[in-house]
This record gives sequence, structure tokens and C-alpha cells, in this order.
Amino acid sequence: MPYSTRNMRRLACVCDKPRHNDRMKHGDYTYIWQAGDWPNWRFDLAALSGQMVAVSRAQGLLLGRLVDVGLALRDQASLAALTDDVIKTSEIEGERLDVESVRSSIARRLGVDAGALAPVDRHVEGVVEMVLDATANCHAPVSRERLSNWHAALFPTGYSGLSRIAVGAWRDDANGPMQVVSGPIGRQRIRFEAPPAERLEVETRRFLDWLNGSSGEPPLIKAGLGHLWFVTLHPFDDGNGRIARAIGDLLLARADGSSQRFYSLSAQIQRERTAYYDILEQTQKRTMDVTPWLAWFLDVLHRAVDQAHHSLDVVLGKTRFWRQWAGTPLNARQAKVLNRLLDGFDSKLTSSKWASVARCSPDAALRDINDLMARGLLRKSDAGGRSTSYVLNVPEE
Repeated sequence: MPYSTRNMRRLACVCDKPRHNDRMKHGDYTYIWQAGDWPNWRFDLAALSGQMVAVSRAQGLLLGRLVDVGLALRDQASLAALTDDVIKTSEIEGERLDVESVRSSIARRLGVDAGALAPVDRHVEGVVEMVLDATANCHAPVSRERLSNWHAALFPTGYSGLSRIAVGAWRDDANGPMQVVSGPIGRQRIRFEAPPAERLEVETRRFLDWLNGSSGEPPLIKAGLGHLWFVTLHPFDDGNGRIARAIGDLLLARADGSSQRFYSLSAQIQRERTAYYDILEQTQKRTMDVTPWLAWFLDVLHRAVDQAHHSLDVVLGKTRFWRQWAGTPLNARQAKVLNRLLDGFDSKLTSSKWASVARCSPDAALRDINDLMARGLLRKSDAGGRSTSYVLNVPEE
């Protein structure tokens, strides 16, 4: 992990403090929140206009495809995008959630048919609640209370790992400044230090006034600024990255004019995680001209929309498959593994992997596979290897 925002206070005691000779050449300050013109964001709109047009065109192409597929498939595409968003915004912070549990939680809340629903734990429910509230209620004002509710949903036990945190409350810096660090214990590098806690009341009030007001920036630009501004403030003990991305999603939903999501910015950020951390660190140590951050944000957003076309192809392929085999009786193990394959199994399917996914004996796995091959749902893969592998018989579009 390039750097972590988890357990920052515990790590801060062994981190070296920023030295005076680390001051940047552009002025006598280390971080942008120390600049004299903070928080007057500047950016070159002309330099960004081409990227904004490209993103808008890509969004239009995606929505055009979705218009033609019908309501049921749009719901499935939205379910897939939201599931990806919840999974990946947590993975960025080093937390892995169960995919089936997340999908079940979202499907239950949206009233979307997702087959058999998996059990859901409190932590999954909390992340899902935050993401859905940010997007489904994107036009509702963002208040301190709403942010506190999101934070409480992320940490239902009051703990982040083994550390007790102040849930739903701004940090107090009782154990030192809020710092983002990287590296092994004893040799940590400070990537960023947030504004002191005593400034948070003023800073967050100013941020929320801007977020809820008509500030004049183009909507896509405002989404990038909102993400960056909240990360800079880092007002909570933990969970700031996930909440910043939720704020970005809220502003993107406002920009799209729709609360239904069909692409996941968090998923694309996870794919480019190192670059994400690098550009955030660089931006925090520059001037208030944040054109490079916004250029990166728009490029990643464009790639996220392009990736959504692939996700839509998966949804359409899954629908065609089940339409073809609608009258074929399957046991629960077979249905589970076939759905995993249709969602994009990340390796070759062998009988041993079938047994692992279905949680059954090797003999039962082989019986399941042979049954499906006999009925034409599966076939042996043409790829070589030490073990026989199997692939789906997916109908052509």
C-alpha cells in the first residue's frame, strides 16, 4: 500500500515531523491548506475543456446503450456498478468485503432481483448505506449530521481495526496531528499532514457551504474539487478517503442528472491506486492551482466510463445465458458457480476450484460439472494445462 490513513495517530508518534528545510520553493509553507490564498482553488479551464468534452461524450454513449436495453437490464447494470463501487472503495483502504454479501445488500435495498441473497454483516451494510445515500439522495444537502451518519455507518462497532475512534465526531488531535504516512515502522515517511483540529469547525462549514451552494464551477470540475477538498481536511479519525469518494460520487450524480449509477469511479481509482496516492501527495504540496489534479481526475473518470461498457457487456451476456437455459433445472451449487463464471471468474475453472467455490466434495464437483456438460451448459476449455478446465457455452448476441 503506497500509504495508509488507518491508525494514523498510533503511527504519528514514530514519524519524523516535517522539517523547515522541507518548505516548498513556491512559498513558506508545506501543504496547500497553509497557503495564504487557501481555499481559493485555481485551475485552467481552457486546458481542461477537451477532457471535459471527452468525458461527456463517453457518458452520452454509455447512456445511449442503456436506453436500448430495457428497465430490467438497466437495473442489473446499476446493481453491478454499485457493487463494484462499494467493493473497490473499501479495497483502496486495504479492506476486502464479500462480493456476494455486498450485491445482496444492494439488491435488497433497490428491489432488484439478484437470485438467492447472501447473508449480510453490519460492516457491509454500513458501506452500502453510505454509497447509496450519496447517490440516491444526491440532491439533498450535505450537512455535518449527514457526514457524521456516513462515518457512523462505516464504523458500527466504534473501532477501526483494534483502535477505538470517535465515531461521527470530528477528530481532536489529542494524540498528535492527523498524518498520512507510509513505510515500515521506524522509517515512516509523512506523505501529508491535515489542518489542525482547532480549524475544523470553520473549515468544514466553509466546505459545506461551497458544496451545497451554486459556486459556478462546471459540474465535473466541482466533483474533482469536492473529492480533493474533503481529503485535504481529513476531519475524521478514519474513513476520510471513503467519504471523500462518496462526496465525489454525489457530485457526479448531480452532474449526470441521475441518481442511478452505471459506472464506478472508485473501481477505476483502485486500478490506478499508486497514481491516485501520488497525485494526491503532489497536489497537497503545490500551489492552489490544481489543474494537474483535475486533469488526472477527468482522465480516470473517462476510463471509468469506458470500463462500464465492459461491465454492461457482462450483464447482457449473463442475461442471454440465463434466457437460453431458463428451463434447465439446476442445483444450488451449480447456480452459484455459474453465476460466478458469468460475473467474470478470475482464473481457469477446474473441478478443484468448483469444489472450493461451491464448498462441496471433489466428487460432488465432478458430478455437477459432468451433468452441465451433458446438457450443454459447460464445455472443456481448449487451453492446455496440467488440469482440465471448463468454460461456459454463452450464446452469441
